[in-house]
Amino acid sequence: MPIPATNPEQIIQHTETWVKEVVIGCQFCPFAYKVVAEKKIRFIVVEDTYADPILKALVNELQYLDTHPETETTLLILPAAFTDFATYLSFTDRAEKTLRKHRYEGIYQLATFHPQYCFSGSHEDDAANYTNRSPYPMLHVLREDSLEEALAHFPSPESIPERNIRFAHEKGLHYMQHLMASCMR
Repeated sequence: MPIPATNPEQIIQHTETWVKEVVIGCQFCPFAYKVVAEKKIRFIVVEDTYADPILKALVNELQYLDTHPETETTLLILPAAFTDFATYLSFTDRAEKTLRKHRYEGIYQLATFHPQYCFSGSHEDDAANYTNRSPYPMLHVLREDSLEEALAHFPSPESIPERNIRFAHEKGLHYMQHLMASCMR
Protein backbone atom coordinates (compact mmCIF):
# COMPACT_ATOMS: atom_id res chain seq x y z
CA MET A 1 0.00 0.00 0.00
CA PRO A 2 1.33 3.49 -0.78
CA ILE A 3 2.74 5.60 2.05
CA PRO A 4 0.01 7.81 3.55
CA ALA A 5 0.18 11.55 3.00
CA THR A 6 1.27 13.99 5.64
CA ASN A 7 -0.25 17.25 4.45
CA PRO A 8 -3.91 17.91 5.32
CA GLU A 9 -5.01 18.73 1.76
CA GLN A 10 -3.69 15.43 0.42
CA ILE A 11 -5.15 13.52 3.38
CA ILE A 12 -8.56 15.01 2.62
CA GLN A 13 -8.14 14.22 -1.08
CA HIS A 14 -7.36 10.57 -0.28
CA THR A 15 -10.35 10.42 2.05
CA GLU A 16 -12.71 12.03 -0.47
CA THR A 17 -11.54 9.54 -3.10
CA TRP A 18 -12.14 6.68 -0.66
CA VAL A 19 -15.66 7.93 0.06
CA LYS A 20 -16.45 8.17 -3.67
CA GLU A 21 -14.70 5.01 -4.89
CA VAL A 22 -15.20 2.64 -1.98
CA VAL A 23 -18.06 3.82 0.24
CA ILE A 24 -20.26 5.03 -2.64
CA GLY A 25 -18.73 2.99 -5.48
CA CYS A 26 -19.23 -0.30 -3.64
CA GLN A 27 -22.51 0.96 -2.16
CA PHE A 28 -21.29 0.15 1.35
CA CYS A 29 -23.41 3.06 2.59
CA PRO A 30 -26.55 3.57 0.52
CA PHE A 31 -27.02 7.04 2.05
CA ALA A 32 -23.58 8.49 1.31
CA TYR A 33 -24.17 9.52 -2.30
CA LYS A 34 -26.81 12.13 -1.45
CA VAL A 35 -24.72 13.65 1.36
CA VAL A 36 -21.67 13.92 -0.89
CA ALA A 37 -23.64 15.21 -3.91
CA GLU A 38 -25.25 17.89 -1.74
CA LYS A 39 -21.85 18.78 -0.23
CA LYS A 40 -23.10 18.17 3.30
CA ILE A 41 -20.04 16.23 4.44
CA ARG A 42 -17.19 17.85 6.33
CA PHE A 43 -13.62 16.53 6.35
CA ILE A 44 -11.48 17.52 9.34
CA VAL A 45 -7.85 16.46 9.75
CA VAL A 46 -6.71 16.21 13.36
CA GLU A 47 -2.93 15.97 13.42
CA ASP A 48 -2.56 15.24 17.14
CA THR A 49 -1.22 11.86 18.20
CA TYR A 50 -2.63 11.73 21.73
CA ALA A 51 -6.16 10.81 22.74
CA ASP A 52 -7.00 13.85 24.91
CA PRO A 53 -6.46 16.52 22.22
CA ILE A 54 -8.29 14.32 19.70
CA LEU A 55 -11.23 13.96 22.07
CA LYS A 56 -11.22 17.75 22.47
CA ALA A 57 -11.34 18.06 18.66
CA LEU A 58 -14.28 15.64 18.66
CA VAL A 59 -16.18 17.78 21.18
CA ASN A 60 -15.37 20.90 19.13
CA GLU A 61 -16.79 19.19 16.06
CA LEU A 62 -19.95 18.16 17.88
CA GLN A 63 -20.40 21.79 18.96
CA TYR A 64 -19.80 22.89 15.36
CA LEU A 65 -22.49 20.51 14.13
CA ASP A 66 -24.87 21.87 16.77
CA THR A 67 -24.67 25.30 15.14
CA HIS A 68 -24.35 24.21 11.50
CA PRO A 69 -27.38 22.12 10.57
CA GLU A 70 -26.42 22.36 6.89
CA THR A 71 -23.53 19.97 7.63
CA GLU A 72 -24.97 16.48 7.72
CA THR A 73 -21.92 14.49 8.76
CA THR A 74 -18.22 14.81 9.55
CA LEU A 75 -15.23 12.57 8.99
CA LEU A 76 -12.67 13.30 11.70
CA ILE A 77 -9.47 12.02 10.09
CA LEU A 78 -6.63 11.00 12.42
CA PRO A 79 -3.61 10.38 10.14
CA ALA A 80 -0.91 10.48 12.83
CA ALA A 81 -2.70 8.61 15.61
CA PHE A 82 -3.72 5.07 16.40
CA THR A 83 -1.83 3.23 13.67
CA ASP A 84 -2.38 0.06 15.72
CA PHE A 85 -5.96 -1.19 15.39
CA ALA A 86 -6.22 -2.46 18.99
CA THR A 87 -5.15 0.94 20.32
CA TYR A 88 -7.66 2.59 18.00
CA LEU A 89 -10.46 0.38 19.36
CA SER A 90 -9.57 1.41 22.92
CA PHE A 91 -9.68 5.03 21.82
CA THR A 92 -13.13 4.59 20.23
CA ASP A 93 -14.43 3.41 23.62
CA ARG A 94 -13.19 6.71 25.08
CA ALA A 95 -14.79 8.62 22.20
CA GLU A 96 -18.15 6.95 22.95
CA LYS A 97 -17.78 7.87 26.63
CA THR A 98 -17.02 11.45 25.59
CA LEU A 99 -20.29 11.57 23.64
CA ARG A 100 -22.17 10.46 26.75
CA LYS A 101 -20.24 12.78 29.07
CA HIS A 102 -21.15 15.80 26.94
CA ARG A 103 -24.77 14.64 26.60
CA TYR A 104 -24.58 13.94 22.87
CA GLU A 105 -25.77 10.33 23.06
CA GLY A 106 -28.92 10.08 20.95
CA ILE A 107 -27.98 13.25 19.05
CA TYR A 108 -24.83 12.05 17.31
CA GLN A 109 -23.48 8.58 16.60
CA LEU A 110 -19.95 7.46 15.82
CA ALA A 111 -18.96 5.01 13.10
CA THR A 112 -15.41 3.69 13.04
CA PHE A 113 -12.99 3.19 10.16
CA HIS A 114 -9.33 2.19 10.22
CA PRO A 115 -6.72 0.98 7.68
CA GLN A 116 -6.33 -2.29 9.65
CA TYR A 117 -10.00 -2.76 10.54
CA CYS A 118 -10.67 -6.38 11.40
CA PHE A 119 -14.04 -7.70 12.47
CA SER A 120 -14.03 -9.76 15.63
CA GLY A 121 -13.42 -13.40 14.80
CA SER A 122 -12.28 -12.74 11.23
CA HIS A 123 -8.84 -13.16 9.71
CA GLU A 124 -6.99 -9.93 8.86
CA ASP A 125 -6.97 -10.95 5.18
CA ASP A 126 -10.75 -11.39 5.00
CA ALA A 127 -12.01 -9.15 2.18
CA ALA A 128 -15.03 -8.27 4.35
CA ASN A 129 -12.80 -6.14 6.59
CA TYR A 130 -12.54 -3.67 3.70
CA THR A 131 -16.13 -2.62 4.33
CA ASN A 132 -14.72 -0.69 7.32
CA ARG A 133 -11.16 -0.08 6.18
CA SER A 134 -10.16 3.46 5.30
CA PRO A 135 -7.00 5.26 4.21
CA TYR A 136 -6.50 6.70 7.71
CA PRO A 137 -7.92 6.07 11.17
CA MET A 138 -11.09 8.12 11.51
CA LEU A 139 -14.30 8.74 13.36
CA HIS A 140 -17.45 9.31 11.36
CA VAL A 141 -19.85 11.60 13.20
CA LEU A 142 -23.45 11.07 12.12
CA ARG A 143 -26.60 12.92 13.11
CA GLU A 144 -28.80 10.38 14.84
CA ASP A 145 -32.10 11.88 13.59
CA SER A 146 -30.89 11.97 9.97
CA LEU A 147 -29.73 8.37 10.22
CA GLU A 148 -33.08 7.25 11.65
CA GLU A 149 -34.93 9.09 8.87
CA ALA A 150 -32.77 7.53 6.15
CA LEU A 151 -33.15 4.05 7.63
CA ALA A 152 -36.94 4.46 7.84
CA HIS A 153 -37.08 4.91 4.06
CA PHE A 154 -34.72 2.06 3.24
CA PRO A 155 -36.06 -1.46 2.83
CA SER A 156 -34.39 -3.94 5.20
CA PRO A 157 -31.62 -1.72 6.62
CA GLU A 158 -30.48 -4.64 8.78
CA SER A 159 -29.38 -6.37 5.57
CA ILE A 160 -26.81 -3.67 4.69
CA PRO A 161 -23.85 -5.26 6.57
CA GLU A 162 -24.55 -8.72 5.11
CA ARG A 163 -24.84 -7.26 1.62
CA ASN A 164 -21.53 -5.42 2.07
CA ILE A 165 -19.75 -8.55 3.29
CA ARG A 166 -21.16 -10.58 0.40
CA PHE A 167 -20.02 -7.91 -2.08
CA ALA A 168 -16.48 -7.84 -0.64
CA HIS A 169 -16.25 -11.63 -0.70
CA GLU A 170 -17.50 -11.78 -4.29
CA LYS A 171 -14.95 -9.17 -5.39
CA GLY A 172 -12.18 -10.80 -3.38
CA LEU A 173 -9.23 -9.66 -1.34
CA HIS A 174 -7.03 -8.54 -4.26
CA TYR A 175 -9.80 -6.38 -5.73
CA MET A 176 -10.47 -4.72 -2.38
CA GLN A 177 -6.73 -4.16 -1.75
CA HIS A 178 -6.28 -2.65 -5.19
CA LEU A 179 -9.32 -0.42 -4.76
CA MET A 180 -8.03 0.87 -1.43
CA ALA A 181 -4.53 1.46 -2.79
CA SER A 182 -5.97 3.42 -5.73
CA CYS A 183 -7.49 5.90 -3.27
CA MET A 184 -4.00 6.86 -2.11
CA ARG A 185 -2.70 7.96 -5.51
